[in-house]
Order: sequence, then C-alpha cells, then structure tokens
Amino acid sequence: MNNKTKKFSLNIEGKEMTVTLSGLAERVNGEALVRCGDTVVFAVATMSEEESSKDFFPLSVNYEEKFYAAGKISGPRYTRREGRPSDRATLVSRMIDRAIRPRFTKDLKNEVQVIVTCLSWDEKNDPSVAGLIASSLALHLSDIPWEGPLGAVQIGLLEEGGCVINPSYEQKKENGKMEMVVSGFFKENEFTVNMIEGSFKEESEKAVAKAIGLAENPIKEICAFQEKIRKAEGKEKVKLPDPFEDGEVKKAVEKEAREEMKNIFSLKDNREKKLKELKKKVSDFIKEKYEEEKKVSFAFACLEKIIEEEIRRNILEKEDRIDGRKIDEVREINCSVGLLPRTHGSALFSRGQTKALSVITLGAPGEQQLMEEMEVSDKKRFMHHYNFPPYSVGEVRPIRSPGRREIGHGMLGENSLLPLLPDPDDFPYTIRSVSEIVSSNGSTSMASVCSASLAFMDAGIPIKRPVAGISIGLVTDKESGKYKLLTDIQGTEDHYGDMDFKVAGTEKGITVIQMDVKIDGLTKKMIEDSLERARKTRLYLLGEMKKVIEKPRESLSPFAPRIVTLKIDPEKIGDVIGPRGKTINEIIDGTNVAIDIDDSGLISITSENDESIEKAVSWIKNITREIKEGEIFQGKVVKLFGFGAVVEIVPGQEGLVHISEIADRRVKSVEDELKPGEIVPVKVIKVEDSGKISLSIRRAKEKTENK
Repeated sequence: MNNKTKKFSLNIEGKEMTVTLSGLAERVNGEALVRCGDTVVFAVATMSEEESSKDFFPLSVNYEEKFYAAGKISGPRYTRREGRPSDRATLVSRMIDRAIRPRFTKDLKNEVQVIVTCLSWDEKNDPSVAGLIASSLALHLSDIPWEGPLGAVQIGLLEEGGCVINPSYEQKKENGKMEMVVSGFFKENEFTVNMIEGSFKEESEKAVAKAIGLAENPIKEICAFQEKIRKAEGKEKVKLPDPFEDGEVKKAVEKEAREEMKNIFSLKDNREKKLKELKKKVSDFIKEKYEEEKKVSFAFACLEKIIEEEIRRNILEKEDRIDGRKIDEVREINCSVGLLPRTHGSALFSRGQTKALSVITLGAPGEQQLMEEMEVSDKKRFMHHYNFPPYSVGEVRPIRSPGRREIGHGMLGENSLLPLLPDPDDFPYTIRSVSEIVSSNGSTSMASVCSASLAFMDAGIPIKRPVAGISIGLVTDKESGKYKLLTDIQGTEDHYGDMDFKVAGTEKGITVIQMDVKIDGLTKKMIEDSLERARKTRLYLLGEMKKVIEKPRESLSPFAPRIVTLKIDPEKIGDVIGPRGKTINEIIDGTNVAIDIDDSGLISITSENDESIEKAVSWIKNITREIKEGEIFQGKVVKLFGFGAVVEIVPGQEGLVHISEIADRRVKSVEDELKPGEIVPVKVIKVEDSGKISLSIRRAKEKTENK
C-alpha cells in the first residue's frame, strides 16, 4: 500500500466491511478492494478504447478463486496451479453478471471486463457477496458509463426461525433453511430489486417475499456508502458519442415492417412463422438497399425495435401474445417415463417446443464426485448435468465442453431437487441425472427440473415429493408503470421481454429462485405477484406430471446395481481393510463387488449380482464377528512355525495353535503333523483383549469324540 491509500468502513448488521482504494491496478478504469472479516476480494473494471463491431454489448465477468486465499496448494499434480474455473466460480461469475448488466447504458458498445479475485478467505465470510459489492464499486468509481451503485446481501433463514443477514458458513451448514442473494438499489426512494438467486427447503412464497424485503435497509446503507466513496474518489463518466441516426433509413424500415407487424397480430394462427418471414423479407430489403455498414446496422436495429414495440404493445394493451396464448396460459404439456430400456430411469417432459429428456444413473457410494474448490473439499452424491446441443435450436455449430450456461442451468436443476433426496442412510446410491435438451423454445432449465423429477420417480428413487419449475416473464411500460406478467415465456418473449424469473419447487414450497432482468428492476409488489403466478403454475404442472407417474416406483430397474449396507464396530474397520488393503481387495476380487466404508463403520456393498453381495456380506460378517471362547471351527492351516501353526478360523480372522495343543501327545515337529492348506478342527481356548486368539486342535477333537 502507498501513502495515497484511502480506507472507508461500513457496519452491516454488526459486521464491518472495509473498502481500500490504493491504486493497485493503475491501468484499469476502476478498482476496489473489499474486506469482510479476513475475507478479501479485489475487483477491477476495464473498458476498451474503441467500440466493438458486435451488435450487442460485449460484457464479460470473471470471478476467480485462488487456492492461496484459503492457504491451499492445489490444481493438477504436475502444474500445481489453478486450471479452468470451478463450478462455484462459474456460478458466482454468472450471478455478478446478472446483477450489474442491466445497469449499463444501452448505447455502450465498448468491450467491458470485470474481474473479481478472492485474495483471502477466512472460512466465515462468503466472498461472492463481497465480490458483487466490489464489482459495483469498481464500476461506480470508474469512468465507464454505468448507472450504479448496487447493494447486495445474502439472507439466511434458520431452522428455529428468524432471518440472518450475511450468515456465516457455520450458520448455513448447521441450520440453514434458506440461502439467498438479493441485489438492488433505490430509484426515487423506492427499493428496486434487480437480481435474486436462492436455494430453499420448500419455503413458502410469503416467507421468501418477507426475506427479500429484509434486504432493503442494508442495501440502502451499502448504496449510500458507495455514493459517499464516489463523491470523494470517483472519476467523471465518459461521454458516449451520439448514436448513429438516419431518418430516411428509419422511415424506409418503418414502411416495410410496421404495418406487417400489425397484420401479423390480426392473424389467429401461424404468427411466429409470419414473423420469421417478415424478418427475412426486411433483412433482404436492408441488404439490397444499403451498403454502408453503419446504415445496415442501424436498419437492423430499427427492425428489432419495431418488432419489440409491437409485441410489447399487444401484450400491454390487449394481453395478446405472439403465439396467441393468454398471459397466464401454459403451452401444451406432455410427459412420458421409461423411454429408454436399459437405463436406470428416464423421462421426457415437453412444454410446447421445449423438450427435456432426463436420464438417471445409479452408482455405488464410491462413485461420488470429488470436489476440490477454494471453499470446499468434499464428496458429492448427487449430480445434475444439463446439455444444450446445437440441434435443439436448429443450428449447426461445433460441440464443445459445457459452457457457463450449461453449468449454471445444471446447478439450478440440482439445487431444485436436492432438498427432496432421500437420506444417504436410507438410499446410499450415488445419483447422476442428465438432462438432454432435445428441443428448445424457452425456459429449458425449468423443463429439465420437471423431466429430472419424473425420471427420479421412474428410477424408483424415493424422493419426498415431485418437483416442477416454471419461468415467469414481464413486460413493462416505463411511462405509465403498467406491467403484465407472462407465464411460461418462450424464446421470442424472453428476447423482447424484461425479465426471466425462474421458480422451482414442490406442492409444499419453493426450492429454487433465479431472477434476472433487463430493466432497472422489480418493486416488492411485482416480486410478490411473480411468486404467486409461479406458485399457481407450478401446482398445475405437478398435476399434469402426476397423471403419468404419481410416486416413485416400488423397485429399482433390474439393470441398476444393488446396494446392501451393514454396520460394524468402527474399531473393526482395520480388520476389514487389512494390512495395506490386502483383506478388502481379496473380498472385492473374490466376489466382484464394490465396497465402501465410512468412518462410522457403515459398509456399503454394491453389485448387480445378489449372490455376489451375499458372499461379500458373509465374508465381512465373519471377519468382524466376535469370536468367543469355547467355539469350534473348521479352520484352514495358513502358516507353520517351529512353535506352532497359524490357522484361519473364518475369512479374515486367524489364531495360533501352539505345538502343545496340536495333539494329546508330545509333538516333535509341527511339519510332521500339519500341512499348509489342510482343514482341521480347532477350539477357541482364549481371546485376549488385544484380539489375539489361541486355538487348540486336540481339545476340539476331544469335544468331537465326546459327542
């Protein structure tokens, strides 16, 4: 730090947040170092000097986890450096992007990049919310045209009741019923929410709306805090050049498109088909009439504006959607299960042209995903993956590894279903759910939730209740404040509308919310209305799904592996594993099963063959059984020594027959009496506290002869 370093502090609900401005990154447009406890994040905002040639605003947001922040050395063994972003880092990047993107000036075409780096993590304070605030401040202090600031808080709802602002990891892990991030600002003294992301344990709409309301005061303080810093240290915003305008071009496109758009809405059917035809017709007209790049770009912008205005006007004035539906109407629903004969569970959920095919695979506990991230090193028993192939939207493009969108939608579905999973003790399987989006026209992420829920039940996984999800859209009129909610938005409405409000849950309550907007944000009333519309639609979807399958099947697929669990004394775990894993490997090789043991002594045995499982269970029970004095076994001679012989009485348990206990006469040589591999009767004559077992052949024979 240098002598120009400036520090600012704010107390949020008893926790201090400190902002340091020191010019660490001297060549960026804006920066901010935010500290909460010992968690420190550094955000920078950079803008290119020249306008991009792209026809959209090129914003990129990257949240970076550094393992040094948590005092860890990680990454691939031969490089020991961070590789591709973890799923957690990707989700935080998307969350920050959704919050800050709507606040950029619409005419901005310069590339803007926001990079947020977690430099220190104290295992108490979540760096994601600090990262969002740091991003807001870096942009607000910069000369980049951005209409900030934004405030953000995390809200937790505890099991015993009551909400906590910015809960600790311990509070979230031990008794959290809700984990939600809310970002917003104040417009004309009205609290406006522009991003929500949360996971819940079947929480009511009323409780969620109340929790969102609790974010108002801390967000107000955070926004005022940033304004104070900007007044002291902020740069003057760059003045953008006036956007290109050409009255003749605008008039020509208007003439070609406006009346046609009105005619399209006068039709009862095939509106979307006619809209595509109109777009092609006007596009051909533009390409033929104009050569200058600026005029062509402006003409296409005029066309898009006309289409947007007509679609929005018809919704606001007539509640007339492009496909003719009512504003609260869901497209035709079709569900089917058991489509794939050899998978462990499968289902297809169709909502109009949106179709999600979900497939369930069950595996042994040892097949859990290993997670190594900055904030967590753990195992994951349930994975939901989302795939979005190009053919789903009728396109041809290279197929690459999952992108940020696929990762985000996959995790959204995973969090939707997670609270309904059976307890691992009751259902010890590792579960992988994959949703293939085979056709897309709006809200595929919520369709994947519905299809995965159906596939779960088809697989016989005893989930508590089925889950469904829906996306609610929005069209607003800035001047009048009038707005209309749209149930089950499709692609065109998503593109020209103002909001994508995804809500998933059960008949009892919400499990997931994700809201992003293109406008300034939503009022409390708009949020409450959206939640209620989503609730009604969710119950309708659940009713349609129950027509196909009401509850999980009684039995698993015959192609799914079987798992048997047994509990042993934790002190016996070493006996089952054996020296360097010798014993457990013998069991696995001898029975062709998979064996997993946890620290509590719970053993899971997995195989597709019941006979193999029974054999392995018997083997382990013999190893861990308590050997009692006086018991007689048919033992196998394992080793010979000058003083006696080691005899295996049950698989994994051995005892010593001293030379004096071999026969009722004097034995000169052990080798004269016994051979390795020989089966002999033995009696347990002593079990020491250390576990050592003394055996006798002569006493076993005496017992047998007396009988």
